[in-house]
Amino acid sequence: MTRALARAARFRRSEGTAPEHVNIVPMLDMMVIILVFLLKSMSESSAAIPQHDDLRLPSARAQTDPAERGIVVTVSKSQILVGDQSVLELPTHGSVASEGAGASAKRGGAAELYIVPLGEALRRARVTDRAVRAAQGLDPKASEAVIVADRSTPYRLLVEVLYTLGQHEVGLYHLMVVQGRG
Repeated sequence: MTRALARAARFRRSEGTAPEHVNIVPMLDMMVIILVFLLKSMSESSAAIPQHDDLRLPSARAQTDPAERGIVVTVSKSQILVGDQSVLELPTHGSVASEGAGASAKRGGAAELYIVPLGEALRRARVTDRAVRAAQGLDPKASEAVIVADRSTPYRLLVEVLYTLGQHEVGLYHLMVVQGRG
C-alpha cells in the first residue's frame, strides 16, 4: 500500500510542473513547407502581369485559371512582344485600327494579315516550345499561345496576331484578362 501511496504522491507533484524541454523542430519543418508552398503559388499568380498606361487588360467574370504553358504574346498600345522580347513597334493608334500592324511589317502590304517580324519571333519560339512539349509528353506538332492584349487593341490587329500565330502551328489560344467583380 505504501508503494501505491508513494506513486500517487509522485503523480500529484508532477501534474503542476512543465516539461523540461519542448521539441519545436517538427513545427519549424511544417512552417517552412507552408512558406515554400505559399511562395510557389504566389509566383504563378496571374496578378504578376504588370499593368501600366501602355497595357490595360480587359476584365472578365469567368472563374477559370490561366494556362500555365504556351508562347506568351503581348500586344500593348505601342508594341508587340513574344515573351519578353519586343518584335515590332506599332504605328499610331489611329492607323492601327484601319491597317493593323502597318504595311511595312507585312509581306503583302496593308491588306495582308501575316505580320513578318512576329512570324520570325514565333518561328524561334516554336523551336523551344516543341522541345518543352515533347518533354512533357504533349503533341509537339501543335502549340498554345497566351495572348496578353490591351483592352483597347483594335480588332484588326488582334486578327493579324491570331492569323500569324495560326501560320506557326499554334492552334489553341488563351486570352489573358483581369478577374472582374461578379
